[in-house]
Amino acid sequence: MSSAPTDPPGPPAEPSITRSSAVMAAGTVLSRITGFGRDVVLTWAIGTTAFSVTYNVANTVPNIVYILLAGGVLNAVFVPQLVKAMREDPDGGKAFADRLITAIGLVLLVITVAAVIAAPLVISAYAYAFTHGEGSEANYDVAVTFARYLLPQIFFYGLHVMLGQVLNARGRFGPMMFAPILNNLVVIVTGVMFLVITAGEHPSTETISDGEMRLLGVGTTLGVIVQALALLPFLKSSGYRYRPRFDLRGTGLGQAYRLATWTLLFVLVNQIAYLVVVQIATGIEETAAADGYPGRGFTPYTKAYLIMLLPHAVITVSVVTALLPRMARAVTDDRLDDVRTDLAGGMKLTGAALIPAAIAFVVLGPSMAVLGFGHGNTSVANAEYIGYVLAGFAVALVPFSVHHQLLRGFYAFSDTRTPVSINVWIAGTNIALALACVALLPARWVAVGLALSYAASYAVGVQISARKLGRYLGPLDGGVVRTYERMALAAVLAAIPAVAVAEIADQIWGTGTTAAAVTVIGGGGAMLVAYLAITMRMRITEVTQLLGPVLRR
Repeated sequence: MSSAPTDPPGPPAEPSITRSSAVMAAGTVLSRITGFGRDVVLTWAIGTTAFSVTYNVANTVPNIVYILLAGGVLNAVFVPQLVKAMREDPDGGKAFADRLITAIGLVLLVITVAAVIAAPLVISAYAYAFTHGEGSEANYDVAVTFARYLLPQIFFYGLHVMLGQVLNARGRFGPMMFAPILNNLVVIVTGVMFLVITAGEHPSTETISDGEMRLLGVGTTLGVIVQALALLPFLKSSGYRYRPRFDLRGTGLGQAYRLATWTLLFVLVNQIAYLVVVQIATGIEETAAADGYPGRGFTPYTKAYLIMLLPHAVITVSVVTALLPRMARAVTDDRLDDVRTDLAGGMKLTGAALIPAAIAFVVLGPSMAVLGFGHGNTSVANAEYIGYVLAGFAVALVPFSVHHQLLRGFYAFSDTRTPVSINVWIAGTNIALALACVALLPARWVAVGLALSYAASYAVGVQISARKLGRYLGPLDGGVVRTYERMALAAVLAAIPAVAVAEIADQIWGTGTTAAAVTVIGGGGAMLVAYLAITMRMRITEVTQLLGPVLRR
């Protein structure tokens, strides 16, 4: 006797975006605070001139790989596929996750080993300036040595992201966001040890010892290893225990492989653009120094870029990490209206924080950089220049974040091919404008121009992404543009008291850390209070929606 047919169960209740994001944001805030502390200590220890460039260039490859992996390349493959396997496979997707981790882990291992072996070529590719010119031999040798120590991070960054995505697919968002705190603490201790060993003397590629290089290199990579392994206890507590599986053929991984092929192309396109930018930034270092402006190349560019990523990582990454599993489930259930609503809501929510942050970087950027970096082996002038580059990157913050969220729309549909074509336009725009900066700007201002070029490239990316995603979802705006206009008005008005405080501090204390501290604390505090008051008056509800879970916690 057959039983009567029953309706299929409805979709599971979705957790609140703001509640899920608040958990991740709490971890990300602590991670980024300690990350900023790490960056400050390293800048005090190694400065912003030639020696710091050798370390930063060697560290740029694993760092950019991590940004791309954590920013969506692996979760483009992982989260939608894992969500589907968890829903459809009898074992809840356990075997699928085992096979996927094994396959991608093997690929990352091969890439890491190849990168370490080819370290001299990697350095030459990113910094041709190290192979010719005055002092180039010492710069090149030190950079290659650092690369040998730092390139193994590629595998452990990948391991961290893979295990974190398994946790995310199981609704455990916090551990992946908290684990980098351990990494930062390890590197902070390393930087302090380096300062003590060198007695605060300015290091150079001619005077650095093998032991001092080993300390910086091993300490930096050890932090990444700790970050990856810290996720293992949380995986166990979530009920998942990884078991390597090499039966990779005929097990449903074909779709994941095809997605991975396009995501690898995505990485390649990014790397080509970034390689050009790094070559330019390291190349103008010597020219600017000869003109009397040392420390105007790659190090200020990368420091300012990492500061720009702070609000993006705290707000945008937290929001979209919670959104992607929701959107993937909605696509699986053919609930396209929910996908549109989630995308529009996520962009409004992130804009409430990122728009005032961008304005603050423009107004307060130089003072923030002096307060943070103007100590130890970094002069106030070099620290202030980091702030000028940060003001350039501030223009990129909102389009970079919006593009990041629009890509999640493609990933929810398991479409990793379209983002590659979009990325070609972004990379091409960035490269063309970067080359124009070299041709048109004095060497000391090229790094600022590179930051503005980055902003323009992502403005182009947003336009193309929105148009192409509309083929899946129809019109996407949902009031986002109008909401952004109101938030921008509120942020500009709120910046007026910050500008006034900065002028008063400059008149009384001039340049230096005292004036910077007054400007950042007084001006930044005034801007924050004014922004909250103005947005409440304008009834911009996304601000209170964003703050609600944080204030309750």
